[in-house]
Amino acid sequence: MSSILVVAERRDHALADVSYQVLSKGRQLADQARVELLAVVAGSDVNAHAKELARWADRVLTVKSDRLEGLLAEPYQRIIADLIRKRKPGIVLMGHSSFAMDLTPSLSVELGIPLVTDCVDIFWQNGDVLVTRSIYNGKVNATYSFAQSEIVLITGRVGEFSVEEGRRQGQVEEIEFAFEEEFDYKKFEGYLEAEAGGVDITQAEVLVSVGRGIKDKKNLEMAEELARVLGGVVSCSRPIVDYGWLPSERQVGLSGKTVQPKLYLGLGISGAFQHLVGMKGARMTIAINKDAKAPIFNVADYGIVDDLLKVVPALVDKISELKGKTE
Repeated sequence: MSSILVVAERRDHALADVSYQVLSKGRQLADQARVELLAVVAGSDVNAHAKELARWADRVLTVKSDRLEGLLAEPYQRIIADLIRKRKPGIVLMGHSSFAMDLTPSLSVELGIPLVTDCVDIFWQNGDVLVTRSIYNGKVNATYSFAQSEIVLITGRVGEFSVEEGRRQGQVEEIEFAFEEEFDYKKFEGYLEAEAGGVDITQAEVLVSVGRGIKDKKNLEMAEELARVLGGVVSCSRPIVDYGWLPSERQVGLSGKTVQPKLYLGLGISGAFQHLVGMKGARMTIAINKDAKAPIFNVADYGIVDDLLKVVPALVDKISELKGKTE
C-alpha cells in the first residue's frame, strides 16, 4: 500500500463536518502505516477547501468543473474511479452520508472492490485493515476483515471519529478531467435547510439532554435554564419526542441524531443502547438519575444518583453564582 485516499464532501460551498472526521482518521491510519495521505475535493471553486484539507493531507487533489456544483453521484464517480485506477490507494475513505451511499455502491461495482459502510472504527492489525460495524440496532459491534484485495472502500459513521488538529502543509495538485458523457437524467435542485429558528444539536458544544425522568413537560423549563447558564441547548431521548414535548430535531440516538459535544449532561435518561449510540462521542458525560443501575452510568464520566428535580435547580443556582463572581 502506497497511500490512503479520503474523498472530501462539500455542503453548500463548505466542507461537511464528516469530511474533517474521516480526514483525521485517515491521517492516523496513514501515519501508522507510514504511507501518504491523499485527499480529493471537486467543484467549481475548491481553492479554499484545498488549503484547508492540506492541513491534514500530504497531497490534495483538486478537480475543477462547474458540472460538480451539485452533489450528483455520477460525475463524482467518474472522477474518483479514474483517480483510484491511476493512484491505486490501499484504502478509499468517505463519511457515511446520503451522498456517499448514493456514490459508493456503484463505485464498488464498477471497480470490483469491496465496500463496507457505516463503520464505527477502522484500525490496523498485523498489517491488515479491519473495520468495526454496529449491528442488531447497536446491540453488538462486529469486526470485519477483507478478503484479499489491493483496494478497499470504507464509509465512516458521522460523529464516530474525533477531529484532531491539522498541522501539515500538504501539496495541492490540480487534476484535469474531461467528462465524456452527459448526466441529464438527474438534476440537483438544492439543499433543504432547517426551518428558521431551528436548533442543530449536532453543532452544539454543550447539550442538556432530557429523558422520561423529567416527568412533566413543565419541567423542561429547568432544563432550558440549565442549558442557558451553561451556554448550551436542550436535546432529548425518544420518549420526549413521542410525548410531543420537543421536536424530532432535538432527539439524540439511533433514530435521532449523532452528536459530539464537549459536555453532555443527561437528565433522567436511562441510557438504552439506542440513545447511547447517538451520544457516545461526547468528550465528557454527566448523568443525573434516581436509578443507580441505569445503563447511562456505565458510560458517564460523572454521575449523580438523586432526583433531578432537586439537583438541577441547585446546579443552576451554583453555576449562576460562580459565573457572577467571574464577571
